[in-house]
Amino acid sequence: MLRLKKSTARLRWLLSAARSHKRLFAGSVILFVFYAAAIFADFLAPYDYRQQSRLEPSAPAARIRFRDSAGDWRIRPFIYARRLSDPLARIYAEDEGRTYTIEFFARGYTYKFLGLVETSLHLFGTEADGPRVNVLGTDALGRDRLSRLIIAARFSLVVSPVSALLASALGILLGCTAGYGGRVIDRVLMRAADVMMALPTLIIVLAARAAFPLELPPMRAGLLLVSIFVATGWAEMARLARGQVLALSGREFTLAAHSLGMRPSRVLFRHILPNMAGPLIVQMTLMIPTFLLAEVTLSFLGVGLQEPEPSWGNLLAQASDLQLLQSQPFVMLSPAAAIFFFVLGVRLVSDGLKKVYQV
Repeated sequence: MLRLKKSTARLRWLLSAARSHKRLFAGSVILFVFYAAAIFADFLAPYDYRQQSRLEPSAPAARIRFRDSAGDWRIRPFIYARRLSDPLARIYAEDEGRTYTIEFFARGYTYKFLGLVETSLHLFGTEADGPRVNVLGTDALGRDRLSRLIIAARFSLVVSPVSALLASALGILLGCTAGYGGRVIDRVLMRAADVMMALPTLIIVLAARAAFPLELPPMRAGLLLVSIFVATGWAEMARLARGQVLALSGREFTLAAHSLGMRPSRVLFRHILPNMAGPLIVQMTLMIPTFLLAEVTLSFLGVGLQEPEPSWGNLLAQASDLQLLQSQPFVMLSPAAAIFFFVLGVRLVSDGLKKVYQV
């Protein structure tokens, strides 16, 4: 009977571990796809995200075909050229007189691959004299939406993880200092954390951003947002780290280390920090969506990254055009879909880590 209970308990543990690893694996795959797209954005983007086509404003997604007007099937996909037939209603008509084949590994605008090698190779495109294949259509200035969506991943997917990492490092430092530095230091740091957590974070971020010029290069805008997020986001991690330090300070291995004459700093970094790594890592993954949504909100409100540089926030702001939103809902809400799947990937990884570390 005892063996049966042990076998049942082990089977439950194995099933729970399998489920957690499935979530961790699925979330890791999603995040890998996003970051691979961000790293190889210039290769994946078929057109320059700043290139305007005034003849194709707010164009719908290109219709990729395998069957021509004569009813003949083709192996390679193609498109027809189109023109704006009704500017007021934004209606486009296709010219079926000639087909333009979609080519893979096509030539386009020149860029530096991985910032090192200059090339003009892109994943797909059309013939040299052919029309653009706008998979997600164009915006009001005729810029390719897909290219802007892919390039926007660079800014949005760098600012949030870097902010979470630095805010976590600051919070862990202050939390460990509070938990291990005595009653006075503990009270001062934790009251500061309480004040920071009680204040409305978004209003503080907006006020801090308003103190600086709106027109900033992408690098400086990213550094500014990271600094603001770190300054406002350390408190929760500090509270967690302080609680973990206090809980582990009375454990047997910590008392044994003190009895052997180890310095307090050595005990903290050698024995306490490794044993509280699990909850801290999980908390850091939960901070990434918070900072991502904060960056998207700032750009959506027009105080984040400025045009013509793309971010998911200012791309999503274009969905305020109700006419386009009704006629092209998937295209206009594609930035929201990207945000949803990225946050989903982060949460799956976080849930998997919770099971792994048994948090």
